[in-house]
Amino acid sequence: MPRTLSDAEKQVLLAAPRGYCAGVDRAVVTVEKALDLYGAPVYVRKQIVHNKHVVSDLESRGAIFVEELDQVPEGETVVFSAHGVSPAVHAEAADRGLKTIDATCPLVTKVHHEAKRFAAEDYDILLIGHAGHEEVEGTAGEAPEHIQLVQGPQDVDKLVVRDPAKVAWLSQTTLSVDETLETVDAIRQRFPLLLDPPSDDICYATQNRQLAVKEIAKDSDLVIVVGSGNSSNSVRLVEVALEAGAGSAYRVDDASEIDPAWLDGVATVSVTSGASVPEELVQGVLSFLAERGYPDARAVHSAEESLIFSLPKELRRDLKAAGVR
Repeated sequence: MPRTLSDAEKQVLLAAPRGYCAGVDRAVVTVEKALDLYGAPVYVRKQIVHNKHVVSDLESRGAIFVEELDQVPEGETVVFSAHGVSPAVHAEAADRGLKTIDATCPLVTKVHHEAKRFAAEDYDILLIGHAGHEEVEGTAGEAPEHIQLVQGPQDVDKLVVRDPAKVAWLSQTTLSVDETLETVDAIRQRFPLLLDPPSDDICYATQNRQLAVKEIAKDSDLVIVVGSGNSSNSVRLVEVALEAGAGSAYRVDDASEIDPAWLDGVATVSVTSGASVPEELVQGVLSFLAERGYPDARAVHSAEESLIFSLPKELRRDLKAAGVR
């Protein structure tokens, strides 16, 4: 039976940075401003970001989330999510006369451009990512005849390329940095002339949040990651925390999903959140801990973030025409 701890023995570490990244903030604000400017409904293809609370809040304001464009009435406004879409989706929207606002994260757009460039140079492209993820589908759609999906080192032996001297790799932006590098190393063993992308595809926010959780996990009996189950970067944070030495680690959508039994005998609790998580959900977890005798959290800073992305050009144009800043 776990020893009962005094409140003086308890501490809470809070990862910094955590939560919203620039791409998520841009995407959410895009839908909010579109609703203000055009009025409800504004349609959104797929979840704007992978967080059920964000989606629910936007639905309450008049956003309608759809899986495919055939669910959007002709002539209506549709926002493309932060994860990006393939050229075929853009073409379908144009064919159906839809007004589109592209909220794709600029870092995802960068990967799309890299895919097009490698394809134009006739490379076989190995895309490291998770099957079925919207970002992977959008990137693969840029050059489907050139791109093969690689989900991990276990897939490398099965790869077939036309010319081992003309192979390049790209990756989903929200993967674990360590996991991705392990896969790249396995690919390079098979194809020594493997061409790297011009810069790391793992986004700065994903890397920073993984570095932050590594920093606090090694001293933690328990790590709580706030984020939704379909958020790739949130799920990775749990894995990174365990690999870094945390006694245990769990992902929750919000404080209501915390099992009080997780706290039995736990002196140090660390808290972080994925890149699509509003800060109020983290504060809810901290309140839950405070009610159980844990003190105010001590922030552990591992990086500073100042990047801001401008809103999609289509929305900026319409806001300017309406005289809205």
